[in-house]
Amino acid sequence: MLGRGIGINALVVAISAAVGPTMAAAILAVGTWPWLFAINIPIGIAAFTLGWRCLPHTTRGSHAFDWQSAALSAIAFGVGIAAIDSVGHGEAPFVWLSEFAVAAVAGVLLVRRQTHMTSPLLPVDLLRIPIFALSIGTSIASFCGQMLAFVALPFYLEHRFGYSAVEMGLLITPWPIAVAFAAPLAGRLMERHPAGLLGGIGLLLFAIGLATLALLPADPPVADVIWRMALSGFGFGLFQTPNNRTMIAAAPRERSGGASGMLGTARLLGQTTGAALVALFLARYPVGGTQLALLVGVGFAMFGAALSTLRLSSKGARGAEAVRVREGQRATDE
Repeated sequence: MLGRGIGINALVVAISAAVGPTMAAAILAVGTWPWLFAINIPIGIAAFTLGWRCLPHTTRGSHAFDWQSAALSAIAFGVGIAAIDSVGHGEAPFVWLSEFAVAAVAGVLLVRRQTHMTSPLLPVDLLRIPIFALSIGTSIASFCGQMLAFVALPFYLEHRFGYSAVEMGLLITPWPIAVAFAAPLAGRLMERHPAGLLGGIGLLLFAIGLATLALLPADPPVADVIWRMALSGFGFGLFQTPNNRTMIAAAPRERSGGASGMLGTARLLGQTTGAALVALFLARYPVGGTQLALLVGVGFAMFGAALSTLRLSSKGARGAEAVRVREGQRATDE
């Protein structure tokens, strides 16, 4: 049932993402952009209250928080993304080369520190599991492609086709709605088909959707934009649930927390890299930067699809499939 549970989780995320652009469009129709930030204050208070009252209180770990690893992690990822941003803003080569160097040194020190710890902040040792490493790579590539599209699309729809802010919010909404439909479907399909196959097909559809968006005609009908958005979202939703389930299941049960942390790290690394690349393209190519961002997103999606299909021949994948079959047979016997 893990696949279905993760599918429900993805469904909730997708519904929230679907409400966001629509609500933003409604707010901009009657107010100004600062209200897009102000509306989050009551929402944040409500989320905090629900979390405080409803989430289970788990036992705290016996080890102290690793501040040194946290600092190295912040430097490695933060300065690395800042270096990409510096390139986009046309900073002197000395500046962004220095930032890349600092990020690289911090990353090496972080990895060396984590490999010698019993409770690592960043469990890089899990990358020794082939199917887990392939799933992490697939996740980074896919979320980079997703964020390239998400950040570029509003500029693309406004500058190239002249849509208003309200219209853009409504046109982007079919994407998360399609994710909401595909995510629970993928959770059920995982019980019969390997994650590598589902992820590969999903990312291939995602790539096709992005490519069709990048090649929209000069004056497209609204329906043309909608089906392209929906195809992109459906493909991404078909990939996301099997990939997340595989990452969690590939790690030892007692390391599920670390696997979940790596899942979040991969997602955020891909998203921040994608956003920084859009800034780079917009700065260097003011006219065609948004279309270039979508095409680069196609490349990341195709790369992720290739990584996903590699899991079909992975020894770890065959082992995980065997475990899934045994668990299913045991459940049937019971």
